[in-house]
Amino acid sequence: MRFVVVTGMSGAGKRSVLKMLEDVGYFCIDNLPILLVPKLAELLAVPNAEINKAALGMDIRSRYGSDDLMQALDELDAMGLAYELLYMDASDEVLIKRYKETRRNHPLAGNGRVDQGIIKERKTLAPLRGRADYILDTSRLLIRELKREVNHIFVENKEYKNLYVTVLSFGFKYGIPGDADLIFDVRFLPNPYYIEELRPLSGNDKPVQEYVMDNDKAGKFLEMLTDMIRFLIPNYITEGKTQLVIGIGCTGGKHRSVTLANALYEALAEAESDYGIKIEHRDIEKDAITKAK
Repeated sequence: MRFVVVTGMSGAGKRSVLKMLEDVGYFCIDNLPILLVPKLAELLAVPNAEINKAALGMDIRSRYGSDDLMQALDELDAMGLAYELLYMDASDEVLIKRYKETRRNHPLAGNGRVDQGIIKERKTLAPLRGRADYILDTSRLLIRELKREVNHIFVENKEYKNLYVTVLSFGFKYGIPGDADLIFDVRFLPNPYYIEELRPLSGNDKPVQEYVMDNDKAGKFLEMLTDMIRFLIPNYITEGKTQLVIGIGCTGGKHRSVTLANALYEALAEAESDYGIKIEHRDIEKDAITKAK
């Protein structure tokens, strides 16, 4: 019997995860009253039961505090029912944006502001987060990426370390990414923009990649950067970090930063075992958009 308890911040994707688990054969129940959790556990613990995979959504929508939620988990422990706790999280900024887009009120905000409800909820659920087996931060995850991570854990049964790395290229003239943890400036490298035949291309094109990387500085920078990130990642995992955004910037975010971001992504993805990884090019199309206006 595999039993997954899905909890976490409102708006972080609990319902989406339950739907994904249901699609792969889990029997899913959302927002079951706390008093009924032991009864559900008894049913699931019956030998040779038809249900062998189940997921339970638990959160603060029913106005229960963290003590109530923790007590429910303690009862599962006392019954000897093994379970896995998945905690869904996202940054305050992303949660606020999602609430604005859906025009819904936060369950703890009442008639107040959404951000105040988020602060209360984060404080309330802190003990549960500390108890989690898995933490999925959906701040930068697309639905397909979230589905891949859910399958990674609960279908493929692969080891999961809770850290998701995003390598992000950007242009300084469009602003530094507000959610970047680490920023690296590659404007010291030769700029393909000044080569007429390379200007319309991007760092995703081989001629630009060859031009940018065809010097000792680029190769040495990539080597040193890769070594540093590989050193940092296990330490971030140890400290419980769930999201690491590595920003690599050049002037316009089209040539040099894209080239180096691709190269770093490939180097990290090749050795990936303890973390998920993705790449984004924030500003790669902005020059074309700006010129078209």
